Amino acid sequence: MLIGVGPGEYLSLVRLVVLLLDDTTAAEDVVQEACVAVHASLRLPRDDGKALSRLRRELVSRSRSVLRRRAVAGRTVPAYARDEPSAEPGAVTLLEHSAFLAALRSLPCRQREAIVLRYYASLPDAEIAAAMGISKGAVRHHAAHGMDALKPVLEHDAL
Repeated sequence: MLIGVGPGEYLSLVRLVVLLLDDTTAAEDVVQEACVAVHASLRLPRDDGKALSRLRRELVSRSRSVLRRRAVAGRTVPAYARDEPSAEPGAVTLLEHSAFLAALRSLPCRQREAIVLRYYASLPDAEIAAAMGISKGAVRHHAAHGMDALKPVLEHDAL
């Protein structure tokens, strides 16, 4: 495990990636692979700030790769050959079935990433921009459009 990334932080990172991928098993794989890649690439393993920033960027990048592979596989695999998602008991909370998470999953990838990193991971725009590989202005743009799309669901849940 990376310096500064203990069991609690690891679970938090897995939950963050679950929100991006909607798949607990794939999220665990992405986090483990990203931790290994970042650990191997760091010259100074004691630089926790640099490691965590690099890890977030790696998580977003690897999540995008998983989503791209799914899109390609979805176009090439006949509908009758697709497996249903796993129903592992206790792996996903009841909250995952809420209208909010369904709306979050329907957002375009960049908007979903900006929303998850800002409101779930509580990162400032500069760190979100570094993780996503875009400018701070683009982060604000994607987050604003994502929140506009989520407003009807949020207002409905508040009632």
